[in-house]
Amino acid sequence: MNLSDILETLQLELPAFSEIPKIFIFLVSVLLAILIGRYTPRIVWLIVHRFSKDQVATIYDSLVQPIRGAFKVAGTFLLLSLSLVWLQEDYSSLHDFLEPLVELGVIVSVAWLASRLFRQFVRLYGIEMLRRLGREVDELLLVLETLVNVMIGFIAVLAFAQSQNFNLIGLMASLGIGGLAIAFAAQKILEQLLSTIVLYLDRPFVPGDYIRVSLNPHAQDVYGRIESIGLRSTKLRTSAKSTLVIIPNNTLANLDIENVTRGKKVMVMLYLDFLKPLDEQDAALVKQVVTKSTESLFGIDPGSTSITFSGRDNNGSTLQTRARVTFFILGSSEDSIQLRKRLLELASDKIAKQLNTYGIEFTVQEPTIYVESPVTI
Repeated sequence: MNLSDILETLQLELPAFSEIPKIFIFLVSVLLAILIGRYTPRIVWLIVHRFSKDQVATIYDSLVQPIRGAFKVAGTFLLLSLSLVWLQEDYSSLHDFLEPLVELGVIVSVAWLASRLFRQFVRLYGIEMLRRLGREVDELLLVLETLVNVMIGFIAVLAFAQSQNFNLIGLMASLGIGGLAIAFAAQKILEQLLSTIVLYLDRPFVPGDYIRVSLNPHAQDVYGRIESIGLRSTKLRTSAKSTLVIIPNNTLANLDIENVTRGKKVMVMLYLDFLKPLDEQDAALVKQVVTKSTESLFGIDPGSTSITFSGRDNNGSTLQTRARVTFFILGSSEDSIQLRKRLLELASDKIAKQLNTYGIEFTVQEPTIYVESPVTI
């Protein structure tokens, strides 16, 4: 029995129900969709914990908890799409107007949720899987995320075109020969657009970054702040004269770019509180394990790790009961910094396991302190 049959049954059994304007029922459905959509993560959480194993529930908690906002938006739009059934018969014009908008919201929100889920999966499990396979974890993971996001976006465009009975693939195929002719005639324009796409995907800079580029081998480098990235060119405000330099994107994509803003380090301070005071031998062992674990970590500035011990008893005597570990994380973007922070969490677990084998137990003071080093411009 489908939804239409259920509605007809209700109208036969409850004559008063058919007298209620469907526009009113639609408005009530929209209100309920907004209210229930806010609790979508909670509802799914109850279902998962009720009918699945503990391991599946744990995976669900770790994946969904940080992205509850995207989950709520997707659930709300899905419920709104179901509410449109009340307008299908009596208010077909309004239904035809709202349906594409709601369908677009559903597809975009679900695509955004899929993108966030994949990112969360990579952060939680992808890094550990690569380490177990003996592979080095580097920024290729970020490239993989970008490729998956492009695929999700492409699938979303196809899904929206299909939902509106628009044969996008057939149109692209029919315009193939004409497209080649247009591409040949507008080669320079397409080169500019493709270079713009490369800049947006690779993101060597964003508006607000200070960069240095060499536009002419025989001239002085141009140094300034990115004001905007357009479809054809990028605008660079020079720091000395405050003049505006407009650089074509196809030229900029082939230049060596020095991004000064991203040349920063993030200082990390970890505090380890030991359950019992350390002697000189144990302290040396702690230094060795921590230094080895952090220096081999991808994205840690080599040689930047420093460890200092502190602590006093009730009589004021010096005891080695706390260690402050300081080192620097290097990263070219916020995503790469977050990736290195996740690697640091895994390294902390590894350090704890190694020291426990030697009978040295400690707790990590929360939260871990991250301090961005300023950039000298």
